Amino acid sequence: MKYFLLTFGCQMNKNDSERIAAMLLDLGFKPSEDYRVADLIILNTCSVRQSAEDRVYGMMKNFAALKRENSDLIIVVTGCIAGRDKDGQLKKRLPGVDIFLPTEDIVKLPEYLKQVQSSKFKVQSYLDIAPRYFLKSQVFVTIQTGCEEYCTYCVVPYARGKIKNRPLHDILNEIKKAVAAGAVEITLLGQIVNAWKVNDSDSFLADNPYRHPDPALDAGEGSPANAGIVHSGEILRSAQNDGRGFAALLWKINQIPGVKRLNFASAHPRYMTDEVIEAMTLPAHLNYLHLPVQSGSDKILQKMNRRYTAEEYLTVIKKVRAAKPDIALATDIIVGFPGETEEDFEATIELYKKCDFDIAYLAKYSPRSGTPAFRAQKDDVPREEKTRRWRVLQNLMEESTLRKNQKYLRCIVEVLVESCADGVCAGNSREMKLTRFSGNADLVGKIVNVKINKAKEWVLFGEAAF
Repeated sequence: MKYFLLTFGCQMNKNDSERIAAMLLDLGFKPSEDYRVADLIILNTCSVRQSAEDRVYGMMKNFAALKRENSDLIIVVTGCIAGRDKDGQLKKRLPGVDIFLPTEDIVKLPEYLKQVQSSKFKVQSYLDIAPRYFLKSQVFVTIQTGCEEYCTYCVVPYARGKIKNRPLHDILNEIKKAVAAGAVEITLLGQIVNAWKVNDSDSFLADNPYRHPDPALDAGEGSPANAGIVHSGEILRSAQNDGRGFAALLWKINQIPGVKRLNFASAHPRYMTDEVIEAMTLPAHLNYLHLPVQSGSDKILQKMNRRYTAEEYLTVIKKVRAAKPDIALATDIIVGFPGETEEDFEATIELYKKCDFDIAYLAKYSPRSGTPAFRAQKDDVPREEKTRRWRVLQNLMEESTLRKNQKYLRCIVEVLVESCADGVCAGNSREMKLTRFSGNADLVGKIVNVKINKAKEWVLFGEAAF
């Protein structure tokens, strides 16, 4: 039997799909790139924006028509739409769906697939599923599910539930297996990834305290840290003593041979501690940070329940730049949130200029049923005004991104090659800049030095510098 798996949304959803694919393969299914010949269609959905949900509803019209022709076709909807559908209203909009279940309940799928022998697949938890990675060289590792921040615009806490932190040994074991299979880049995933805490109390101190890979930057046991570097043993002990763990996790992963590039998403400004920033100076970490701000107005940040001020966000950015002066910064911004005035929007523009972001993922506010903003705040910014504000920020971003990318001209950047077609290879630099250069398919999955000779807004162009 064949399955067709369609994924909507963020990196977390893509990692979820890797686990779903692993389960289906273990059940005896084979993947198909053509939904018209599939026996099983699975939609792994996103519900963060209305536009994401609308795409799912649109696709379901095609699948429902196909099911009318093939009554044996099984259609499954999982992900955020299923996770946040508390009253059954969203399912009603998806006629033809046979199985409708949240991501964490995907382990129950074999119970519904009567045509397949499910005895081969027995797991207690969704995260027990070993994913089948879509790219062996780049691996996304989920370290946490759920969220308890309750930003007023966001459906995630309702779609994915409360925070569940994955055990340290499970995380490290998955990374070691991935590296053994050819992974060189690891991206840690969580809804508030830098709020991850260790579950097993003695894991961090079970081994000797790690030292900085550069001996010149490690002060030695019991000595004051050199050049402001926090000693690795101190980070591990602090994680042990006060419940913090993400910085220590980054140190642990840096000690795994073969991990050449390390990244994480999605981070929250409230949990960007000095220890986490210090850990980002370790050799494996990419020269990149995605840190959502959402607004530059304290009034709007409060209405969003972000629990920091614009000045506090700027303080974090200053610390990050002090530790990594050339780091590329990305953020998320929502325009047109209920009550956002022109003055509030101008505050966002001012913050954007102060931070000098490399890229921003911009969204026009859309009400999401079930969220506090939907219940208590009137969507009072006209659609046309939202579009205008989005365009102002988009133009600012394009201008600043083009300007900032010029610094890479005649420089060599390190690129992990993701694809190669018609003699052109593509991949991201350590600053997450999409880079293209001449090459062949043998380079896919390898890290290549590329000398840049042209820089556009979204792409760097160059030649391999072997």
